Amino acid sequence: MLNLSVLLEDSARRLPSKSAFTFMDTTLNYAQVNAAANQVAAGLRSKGIRPGDKVGLSCFNLPYFPIVYFGILKAGAVVVPLSVLLKKDEIAYHLSDSDAKAYFCFVGSPELPMGQMGHAGFQEVEACEHFFMIMPKPEMPSAIEGTETLASLMAGQAPVNNTEQTGADDTAVIIYTSGTTGRPKGAELSHSNLLTNAILSSEIIYTSQEDTQLIVLPLFHIFAMTCLMNAGVYRGAHNILLPRFNAEDVFGLMQKHKVTVFAGVPTMYWGLLNENSGKFDYEGIAKTLRICVSGGSALPVKVLHDFEKRFDVAIVEGYGMSEGSPVVTFNHLKIGRKPGSVGTPVWGVEVKLVDDNDNEVAEGEKGELCFRGPNVMKGYYKRPEVNKKVLKGGWMHSGDVARKDEDGFYFIVDRTKDMVIRGGLNVYPREVEEVMMKHEAISLVAVIGIPHDQMGEEIKAFVVLKDGASATPEEIISWTKEHIAAYKYPRVVEILDALPLSATGKILKKELRKG
Repeated sequence: MLNLSVLLEDSARRLPSKSAFTFMDTTLNYAQVNAAANQVAAGLRSKGIRPGDKVGLSCFNLPYFPIVYFGILKAGAVVVPLSVLLKKDEIAYHLSDSDAKAYFCFVGSPELPMGQMGHAGFQEVEACEHFFMIMPKPEMPSAIEGTETLASLMAGQAPVNNTEQTGADDTAVIIYTSGTTGRPKGAELSHSNLLTNAILSSEIIYTSQEDTQLIVLPLFHIFAMTCLMNAGVYRGAHNILLPRFNAEDVFGLMQKHKVTVFAGVPTMYWGLLNENSGKFDYEGIAKTLRICVSGGSALPVKVLHDFEKRFDVAIVEGYGMSEGSPVVTFNHLKIGRKPGSVGTPVWGVEVKLVDDNDNEVAEGEKGELCFRGPNVMKGYYKRPEVNKKVLKGGWMHSGDVARKDEDGFYFIVDRTKDMVIRGGLNVYPREVEEVMMKHEAISLVAVIGIPHDQMGEEIKAFVVLKDGASATPEEIISWTKEHIAAYKYPRVVEILDALPLSATGKILKKELRKG
């Protein structure tokens, strides 16, 4: 038997008075978070939620997130975390597709009325019986009359432990993948998947109870959920929560709380690197920072070098995906690391690169990255036909193109679906972006393929210039042509003030393609 909530229960038993989560001026210790999660579990049981039932959760990075998350698990139910940016129809789709019986939704703000949209989506799904509004303060009534609140669900419930016994292979979380092709699919992750990945995440970045982690990556995303929240709770670390990325807010919290661990996606490192307000003790922040982690997408090598030089701290990159709980490979500090690489496989995980016929490719050749091990999802929820394809032979087929060097380090080249085929030749946008990032005027770049009558696809680059820098599209095209093979340079360059980003900070290439 195994229930993922053992992560919280063990730390509450060992370190009851240790600070667990801090948001603004509120700090909850491990005993308090565990007791509140027990009340959520008891409340759900009183509403008829049974082991195996699915429960949706839409919430910013607030202490309510881990309380509800672990409360759902303690009830033996399955957590379905949803992006805070989803609109009514998308919420209805996720609740319906996951067969959710209940839904917790934070009220949001006038700019982002999550509660209103969440309730509207909930009302479209007949099988979803219970809606709980999460209000900023427990004493507040629900923003929508006639609906219950998280506080009313917890009221009068016992804060003592009575966790359901679940099996190691039972589903703990259904996490929806972004759905770049078709509608999002729910990856079913077991208690064992998530526990083993949280433990190995804590080991590869040496998380301890002495650490203070800043969590600005959204907790509804697998990266923050496993590598920060679950790994941090397992080790008894102090977790500082920040709902939205803003470079000044990040530096302010790093300075105030003496943050030792930071994890982000590449656009966050780019944002921190470009924050030069002079308001903060950057040297003091650098002295306290022990390690930085990057994931989500490939970190441009130039950004990595510039950040490490400025803050004198190692940024270690890994590779993962929701279907892998998420960590698959990592730049292990003990093994050594290579900038631009996603490292070597983590404990218990095998990786291979294959061609279109599932044959392994030679060293140095490009192939689809496949992996197997204790981190691989059970499958996509209610998608047996897709599962046959992506889990062929017990290997998770990632859809990512990679190569392996002579030392066994993996380098992600691109998504198979992002690859541009120009005149019959494969062009990997990531490679073009790396070259263009070296241009002295370029701050950020995204490369896509656009339809072309003669070539099939042509290469287009969207560029954000550095503050105060100037360059014309023609100059950028000419410069890139000199630094990359003739068939790879962009024939079209568009200069933008900013690139569209997802809630997790990834560049939304599908939005650029629409434009």
